Amino acid sequence: MDSLTTDRRPTGKATEQPAARSSAVRLTWASPLYRGAAVAMFLSGLGFSAAAPQIASFLVHDLGGSLTAAGLFYLTNLTAPVAGYLVGSRSDRTGRRLGLFRVCAVAGFAGWAGIAYSTQLWMPYVVSAVVLAFAGAATSQLFAALHDEMSARPDPRNDGVVAIVRMALTAGWVVGPVAGAFLAGHTSLRFTLLVTAMLTLAQVVPLGMMRTPQVVTATASAPGSAAHRPGVRMMLPLLAFTGLYVLVYAGESIKYAYLPMYMNDELGFSSGLSGAVIGIQPLVELVLMPLAVVVARRTGMLRLMVLGAAFGVAANLCFALTGTAAGLFAGQILMGGVWGVFATLGIIVAQRLLPTAVATASAIFLSSTALSSALGGLAGGLGAATVGLPLVFLIPSVLAMLAVLGLAAMSRSLRQAV
Repeated sequence: MDSLTTDRRPTGKATEQPAARSSAVRLTWASPLYRGAAVAMFLSGLGFSAAAPQIASFLVHDLGGSLTAAGLFYLTNLTAPVAGYLVGSRSDRTGRRLGLFRVCAVAGFAGWAGIAYSTQLWMPYVVSAVVLAFAGAATSQLFAALHDEMSARPDPRNDGVVAIVRMALTAGWVVGPVAGAFLAGHTSLRFTLLVTAMLTLAQVVPLGMMRTPQVVTATASAPGSAAHRPGVRMMLPLLAFTGLYVLVYAGESIKYAYLPMYMNDELGFSSGLSGAVIGIQPLVELVLMPLAVVVARRTGMLRLMVLGAAFGVAANLCFALTGTAAGLFAGQILMGGVWGVFATLGIIVAQRLLPTAVATASAIFLSSTALSSALGGLAGGLGAATVGLPLVFLIPSVLAMLAVLGLAAMSRSLRQAV
């Protein structure tokens, strides 16, 4: 990929932009790796989003847990950053991106199947902490493989390809919540979790037995050298950016834990309406993601992310204060704006902040979802017990405001680069 400074270059005449996006689609379709990655990400998003809104209900209704216990389930994600770092570090030493991707996908299958067959409340917590910790690294390895391919074949359309692959993941999130609500309503929560397990394993199918060249950092004299193990000082910008992303994303675990129960138990929404409220967010994301790439080239990525985080503040205020279907739809549309920006640009920024170890950068950044789930689970569990629903959504609104301030400061400090 080009340097961070390229993100601010003008893209040319407005009439050239649709053609550029179209050519990125053609490039994605022409490459077996890019095409396979897009399909794999769709399956991943479909499976996880089908289970995410249902896991709290499973813990409460099937295993007898409390609302607080359901929120604290997300603390099991604290092991994911450690697992992701270990996988990413090994990937940077060996260059075997897709082999590790397949291992992590199998771990995801085993983890979700183990949760589905759990009979005691403690079992999903152990399975999530020990097995599912490695599943999240599958996505980071796939994006590392894409980075290697794009570095070997530079093309001005590469950012568009990353956006398309990320859009495929979002497309899975459009379908998944509605499909999960339907499955849970017409079969059982256990069956829904089993479907998630099968879809997680199915990620490996579009890529078949494909192998990519074992790429290691050019500055390293040998695998395992210091270039593959960047020091803390070198990683500080990446760690700061990841921490701010955690604050923005923390609201997602609170939302998926408590918004479905708020809609069903307190507002009396039907399963179809609840699924539509959850599903509108990724649909908005899907529409906005190509636009985010174009706008970021003109404004800079971090500047655009400041606006995205501000949308998160407004969205959570809608959840906390409106109490109507229209208000919840408005909140979800705003959240679509948040992730239309962050989901498209986040991985690109992360890899460029640590270009000498892109798999490690990808793993650290993508582990932010696990850290934010843990933070959101802790804050949501305590908040639900203290202030109840829907005021618990004021917590992620405050966290998103902190992210607005931090991203604004980071944008100024890195204005020559991002």
